[in-house]
Amino acid sequence: ISNSEGDLLFLLDSSGSVSYYEFSRVKEFMWDLVQPFTLGPKDVQTSIIHISTTPTMEFPFDRYLSSGTLQQAIRDTRQLMGDTNTGKALSYAKELFFSGEAGARPDVPKVLVWVTDGFSTDDISEPMQLLKDMGVTVFIVSTGRGNYLELSAAASQPPEKHLHFVDVDDLPIITKELRDAILDVIQANRLHAVDISSSTFRLVWPELLSQETGYYTVEYAPIDHLARKRTKQVSGAHTSLVLSNLAPQTTYEVALIPESNIHYFPPQTTRVTTLAEEVSPAQVLISESGPHSFHVSWAPTLESVISYQILYGPLPGNSVKLLEVDGKHNSTVVENLAPNTTYLVTVTAVYKSGKEKSLSAKACTQE
Repeated sequence: ISNSEGDLLFLLDSSGSVSYYEFSRVKEFMWDLVQPFTLGPKDVQTSIIHISTTPTMEFPFDRYLSSGTLQQAIRDTRQLMGDTNTGKALSYAKELFFSGEAGARPDVPKVLVWVTDGFSTDDISEPMQLLKDMGVTVFIVSTGRGNYLELSAAASQPPEKHLHFVDVDDLPIITKELRDAILDVIQANRLHAVDISSSTFRLVWPELLSQETGYYTVEYAPIDHLARKRTKQVSGAHTSLVLSNLAPQTTYEVALIPESNIHYFPPQTTRVTTLAEEVSPAQVLISESGPHSFHVSWAPTLESVISYQILYGPLPGNSVKLLEVDGKHNSTVVENLAPNTTYLVTVTAVYKSGKEKSLSAKACTQE
């Protein structure tokens, strides 16, 4: 996940009320959550604060800028024990989020993920409200009982999107949902692409202008051929645009330039890579035919294929059966067939984009 700029701070309950087992599972959860993000000064940076008697920073935002080093740093994080002084930790988080010394960056989205067993020995309401007032988005993951009313007031609104109650062993269940919600926050104020296929994608950007105050210029070109730049213009009322007739499996450099007659808005840029072209299997081969089975293989196999569906049925006739094969494989055996019978076999490639492409062949079983 690239082109997503934000400072992500974990508030980790490191107090004596958390068991060693729970602490280790929460560390796994933190790594699973951040692992797909691109790390760096123009992407996501992350830091950890321990909740204990005294809040302690495990590492600053700008220390670990590769997946390998961050993963090791999370693994090496040790529990401090002590009291659960969450309020103190939140006050410290406010300093850290806006401190250049801690590697935080001005003008990037700030996200706080507080993982708690549901208890605090000091007041959290005032320091939490200060954080939210300064623009920090607060997600809370409670692995214990916790007071729902207190935690739902502490989380950003609406609580159904920002508050999760989950047993520590079930943390993987919420990982993708929470990561997507964090991504929404980080990308809300940035140009980004959705609905990416082999030849199109939709650009989405924040509302900066209006119909009356200007228009947007969109420039895009393959990064290997920047001279082939194309330009489109849309009115200030738009916040999205579909780009089409693109080359498959190609990375495009895209710039959004707000042209306003009132304010200056800096251009926003992103890079988008189209998917591999959705092509039909180029050939379907039938081999090793017997009275009750035959072997079906196809080519090519492509990374952009999720699965292959094999439909087969006797000719003439309307009865059809379906086999599903993982996208990494390029052959299967069709069994329990009638002898001396002609079958129509259709291999369909199901792509990550949702598109499907098919090719058929006839096959005969032996007497």
